[in-house]
Amino acid sequence: MEAFVSRFVDRVTIHVAAGDGGHGCASVHREKFKPLGGPDGGNGGKGGDVQLVVDPNVHTLLDFHYRPNARAANGKPGQGSMRNGAQGGDLVLSVPDGTVVMTEDGEVLADLVGVGTTFVAAAGGRGGLGNAALASKARKAPGFALLGEAGEQFDLVLELKSVADVGLVGFPSAGKSSLISVLSAARPKIADYPFTTLVPNLGVVTAGETVFTVADVPGLIPGASEGRGLGLDFLRHIERCAVLVHVVDCATLEPGRDPLSDVDALENELAQYTPALKAEQGGQDLESRPRMVVLNKMDVPEARELAELVKADLEARGWPVFEVSTASREGLRELSFAMAAEVERYRAQLPPPEPARVVVRPAAVDAGNFTVEPDPQFEDAFVVRGEKPERWVRQTDFGNTEAIGFLADRLAKLGVEEALAKRGAKPGSQVTIGNMTFDWEPSTPAGVAGVLGRRGTDLRIDHDDRISASDRKAAKKARRSALDEFGQYVEEDGR
Repeated sequence: MEAFVSRFVDRVTIHVAAGDGGHGCASVHREKFKPLGGPDGGNGGKGGDVQLVVDPNVHTLLDFHYRPNARAANGKPGQGSMRNGAQGGDLVLSVPDGTVVMTEDGEVLADLVGVGTTFVAAAGGRGGLGNAALASKARKAPGFALLGEAGEQFDLVLELKSVADVGLVGFPSAGKSSLISVLSAARPKIADYPFTTLVPNLGVVTAGETVFTVADVPGLIPGASEGRGLGLDFLRHIERCAVLVHVVDCATLEPGRDPLSDVDALENELAQYTPALKAEQGGQDLESRPRMVVLNKMDVPEARELAELVKADLEARGWPVFEVSTASREGLRELSFAMAAEVERYRAQLPPPEPARVVVRPAAVDAGNFTVEPDPQFEDAFVVRGEKPERWVRQTDFGNTEAIGFLADRLAKLGVEEALAKRGAKPGSQVTIGNMTFDWEPSTPAGVAGVLGRRGTDLRIDHDDRISASDRKAAKKARRSALDEFGQYVEEDGR
């Protein structure tokens, strides 16, 4: 029978992909006695967002370890009769309290603290406009619609930093797990060998009217801040702690170890570790946090003798020192109330909490700014960069010549043609916008209704080889006339 062992995962890399926007619809209203009733194509629906939301019932990032890919639903395309496509549903991913969202380069994007905190990890693509929304005096019945935009896609790193008030630090087997088990209702695994604790343990402690959480950080060793052992993986869990407590094993039999050297070694590691959230913490690092020292295992006679020798030196550093025994419960009450006092002092310095409120962030007004730069890869070529031009190119159906003409009009009105001329562009020069490259024709008039041909075409585009309805009708009449003449000839020849 295979036993199930739960895993604690506090750092994962996930790939999030928002939904694509639906394409707009190019449709013309038709009914009896109204063969051309005007454009009635609906707009495409917006793609769904990928959102990260803090959930109090989630305590690990294990789900993302097994399912690292997350994709929201696409928007539906528009339809005729003015029917807009449905929006794609948002994908909501639950994360633990204290999750930090970063890029692969280590840039912090969001620090998710507090139940209900939401972060849009990837925004869905916009839906394309239907031809009904594109109708104007120049184009009364557009034969094209805009394409939906692709949703955002990112590779993100999620790190879990436990939200604890007190952090217990110490060498392996110093008694941190035993201490948290007697101070709270937590029941961590306890044994007398290095690296017993492989995951951080959290416990809730009540001292009088103060309730606070204690985090037991897995054993630190010299070199942990440089990646040795387990320390680097779990040092992040004490970044948010109000006070750090050194748990010292006064009954150790290992040669070369004593309480003062243990504390000095761990202080050196804490000083070298730079918290990722240093800026958010007001510039404070772990070295500046309040300290306490717990001399553990006072139930052993040799440990009590050693504690009496080092207590004065530790107190000389300005740190309160407590002699405790997790076996006999000696000194635990005094320790818990001292921890509570430090936590209350820290909480009093924090700004008063603000009630949760809905924040509406309207989209920024796009001023249409763009730049025209020489293309470094080709001679006499240019690259146009800007939010509007690049978005318009993504929305254009290049299989429809009228849509291409509409794009040319929009770029000309934005001032792209004038900017290219100022930069020295000549007819036939290659111009790249987004992922498309064009041959620039400065003579293309913009916004001239007279150049429009039949629906779906533009007379300015010289490679249009579509057969028009009038041409098909004329060809049909010619074939019918030829058949009639052939039938008449056969009839006369048979006589």
